[in-house]
Amino acid sequence: MASVNRNGDASQPLLQEPVADGDRDGGDHDNEEKTSLSMRVWAETRKLWHIIGPAIFGRVAQYTMMIVTQAFAGHLGEVELAAVSIGINVIIGFNYGLLLGMASALETLCGQAFGAKRYRMLGIYLQRSWIVLFLCCFLLLPFYIFATPLLKILGQQDDVAEMTGKVALWLIPLHFSFAFQFPLWRFLQSQLKNQVLAWVSLASLAINVLTSWLSVYVFDFGVVGLSVSFDISWWFLVLALFAYTACGRCSLTWTGFSMEAFSGLWEFIKLSAASGVMLW
Repeated sequence: MASVNRNGDASQPLLQEPVADGDRDGGDHDNEEKTSLSMRVWAETRKLWHIIGPAIFGRVAQYTMMIVTQAFAGHLGEVELAAVSIGINVIIGFNYGLLLGMASALETLCGQAFGAKRYRMLGIYLQRSWIVLFLCCFLLLPFYIFATPLLKILGQQDDVAEMTGKVALWLIPLHFSFAFQFPLWRFLQSQLKNQVLAWVSLASLAINVLTSWLSVYVFDFGVVGLSVSFDISWWFLVLALFAYTACGRCSLTWTGFSMEAFSGLWEFIKLSAASGVMLW
């Protein structure tokens, strides 16, 4: 029968039942396991986001450059907006997927070579990928050169098709930048150098915003100026990543240009083509 204890609580018994030492030890052990698991999950989550966070930010920054260019094109007129949108989302987007997929083959090769501590091969694979993607860019040039007649065949309005063809010709330098930027991205990412990818992408985005604003509101260059500003921002990305690679930051994996990059190209082409079609 419960009675009133010193605290005045009639629902609590005066004498508490003793807790066995085994039960106490088991509860402490369970708490320790839960705490240890939580700490391990938190530690692994931090490591994971330390790797993927900058990579996600870099990709978002690159896609933002496309959005910024189209946003500024909207201030020029409806035809200009339609032309720039088709040039970026259709013509570039069509070739972007193929070249990005072809460069993805480098991700597998570089990851395997880095894990096997064959560091020098990363630089060789990078140069092979440059050669293969650069040659592929020439094969895709007709989509830019003949954009106007192709769009007219597909039923696009004449004024939009002609303006898009003009934009497409000025986007050819951007097209060739993919051949160098995509492999460089995979090359550095396989070495967990994601921080530099994020910072360089942020700088490229800032350059894109500045040059787009200057071309539209200061110099009144129209769609040609927007296309050139887009080219500049992407080529800055390529040159900055290559400067980081060649100036000693990747001393183990980049030992300079080598003729060895021209050997085994056919096997590399087949691997890149399969990867490109898969992502395309």
